[in-house]
Amino acid sequence: MPDTLGRPIARALISVSDKTGLAAFAAALAGHGVAILSTGGTARTLRDAGIAVTDVSDHTGFPEIMDGRVKTLHPAIHGGILARRDDAGHRAALEEHGIAGIDLVVVNLYPFEEAVREGAALDTCIETIDIGGPAMIRAAAKNHDDVTVVVQPADYQAVMAEMAELGGATGLALRRRLAATAFARTAAYDAAIARRLVAEESEDGLLPDRMVFGGARSRLLRYGENPHQSAALYIDPAAPPGVAQAALIQGKEPSYNNLADAEAAHALVREFGPPAIAIIKHGNPCGVGLGDTLAGAYGKARACDPVSAFGGVVAANRTLDGATARAIAGLFTEVVIAPDADEDARALLATKSDLRVLLTGAGADDDDRGLMVRTLGDGFLVQTTDTAQVDPSALRTVTRRAPTEQERADLLFAFTVAKHVKSNAIVLAKGGATVGIGAGQMSRVDSSRIAAQKAADAAAAAGEERSRAEGCVVASDAFFPFADGLLAAAAAGATAVIQPGGSKRDAEVIAAADEQGLAMVFTGLRHFRH
Repeated sequence: MPDTLGRPIARALISVSDKTGLAAFAAALAGHGVAILSTGGTARTLRDAGIAVTDVSDHTGFPEIMDGRVKTLHPAIHGGILARRDDAGHRAALEEHGIAGIDLVVVNLYPFEEAVREGAALDTCIETIDIGGPAMIRAAAKNHDDVTVVVQPADYQAVMAEMAELGGATGLALRRRLAATAFARTAAYDAAIARRLVAEESEDGLLPDRMVFGGARSRLLRYGENPHQSAALYIDPAAPPGVAQAALIQGKEPSYNNLADAEAAHALVREFGPPAIAIIKHGNPCGVGLGDTLAGAYGKARACDPVSAFGGVVAANRTLDGATARAIAGLFTEVVIAPDADEDARALLATKSDLRVLLTGAGADDDDRGLMVRTLGDGFLVQTTDTAQVDPSALRTVTRRAPTEQERADLLFAFTVAKHVKSNAIVLAKGGATVGIGAGQMSRVDSSRIAAQKAADAAAAAGEERSRAEGCVVASDAFFPFADGLLAAAAAGATAVIQPGGSKRDAEVIAAADEQGLAMVFTGLRHFRH
C-alpha cells in the first residue's frame, strides 16, 4: 500500500568507517528524539560531538569479542531490524524476547577496496572484510517497508529533509531507493572481494566461473557516444587510479567520447620509456612520437597527420612542461592527459578555456592485470588486457636482408603503436615517429594504402616534395594474407616490415619482400584490436 504518512524513526543504529557529515546527521536525528545505538570509533565520534549514544554491547547485553569481529551479529540487533511491524507474530516475538525495534540503519563498510588499491597483502585485505556491516545493511534493505537504510554520506541530506517534512518519518519511495542503493553497495563490495581472491591464482583466476563487477557512479555524463544515448562514469574502487579518477584541473567535464579517447591515448604512451606523445581521434592514434623531450615528441606526433590532430586528445607519459604546453596550445585540442603538469604548463594551458586537462598522478594504472569487457545482447565478453610486448631477441628475420639497427628500432616502435590501432592496422614509422597510419579497414591492403596516402598528404601540406613514407618501416598488427598489402607499403617507400607471420601464404609474402629488397621480421605475436 502507498506509504503516505511514512514510518517514524524512533531508534537508529549507526556504525560507519567514513565519518563525513556524521555529526550533523546524528544531531538532526537527536533533534527528532531518535535514540542512537553505535559501536567503537563511531560511538566515540558521536560522544565527542555531544550526542547521546548507547553502545551496542550495552543494548545486546553481550560484549564485543574476537577483536571486534563479533559485535552486531546478535538477535537483539537483527531481530530489531528484520521484524515486520505489521506482523502480529513478529511483534509478539519482539515483546517476548525484549527486543527493541531498529528503524534506521546507517552503516558504511570497512575499507576493503582501499586496502586492495593500496596494494596491501592478502592477509591484511582479509582482515578488512566487513561481516556485520553487510549483514545489517542487507537486513535493513530487505525490510525497507519498515526500516530506512543509509550506506553513504551522500544520502544523509535526503533523509534529514524527509524527516523534517514528515515529522521524524521517512516515506516508502525514499526507503525503497535507499534499499536499492544498499543492495548495490554490498554487491559491489562482494565483487571486489571475489576479484581480490581470484587474483591470487594464475591468470586463469581472472576469469572465474562467476564473473562479478562493481563500481560506484562518479557522475552522470551529458550523453553517450551520441546525444540520444544516456551515459555515466563509474569508478572501480579497488582499481589503481587512472583515467576515470584523473583530476580535472581545467575545462568542463569530459564527455563519454573524451574519456574513451583519453583512455586509448593514456594506454598507448604508457608503453614507452622515453618521452612520448600520442594524439588520438575516434579511438585511433593519428600520430605518435618519441623524443629527447616531450616537446620534440609532440612535434613528431602532430606532423604525422596535422589535419586529423585538430580536435584530438593528447597524452603524455611525462610531466607536461611549458615548451610542450605551448606547442599543444597552438592547435585546437579537446583533452590533454598526463601524469602531472608544471606551473608553466598549467599557466599556458589555462589560456585555452575550452581545453580539458586531466592529471592521472605518477604511477597511475601500474597494475596491468586488468580486464576488458564488451557487452553482448545476452551476456558479455571478458578478456585480459593485451600487455604482451615483443622480445627484441625473439624477432626472426625471414628475408635475405636483415634490418639495420635504425630500422630495427623503428620496427619495434611501429609494432607497439599498431597494438593500439583498430584492426586491420598498418603503421608506417621513421625516426621514432609515425608517418602514416591506416586503421580499422576491412582489407589490410586498404589500410596500407590509407597509411601511405596519409604520409604523402602530410608531406604535401608541409611543402615537401617527397612522401614521408620514403625510407620508413611498416608494421602490421596481424599477418599479411596476401602480398598486396606489403607491396602497397613498399610502393610508398617502406624499406622494412614487421608482422606476426603465420599465414598460409607466408612464403609468397617473403618472396615479394625479397623482390623489393625489403627486410622483414616475424614476431610470432598478433595484436588484433576490434
